[in-house]
Amino acid sequence: MSHLKNYMEEIVLNLMDEVLEDIKTCPCEKCRADIAAIALNSLPPKYIVSEKGELYSKINSLKQQSEVDVISAITKAAVLVKRNPRHDI
Repeated sequence: MSHLKNYMEEIVLNLMDEVLEDIKTCPCEKCRADIAAIALNSLPPKYIVSEKGELYSKINSLKQQSEVDVISAITKAAVLVKRNPRHDI
């Protein structure tokens, strides 16, 4: 079986730092993981099978189309985690 990947995860992780700068959330790994998980659960998965970079152009267009939705999902998730962190402060 070929390698299956949810490309949405990569998009979320790549945009998280930029989005979280403005929200001033806790930088710990637990909060970051919670934000990523909540955001990903609210976004449609985008599964790809990567073979020899053939999908590069499709991935680029997918990233541009989804970026606004991803930023919105990360922002909502960050606000939720900021209000209800699951770690000891």
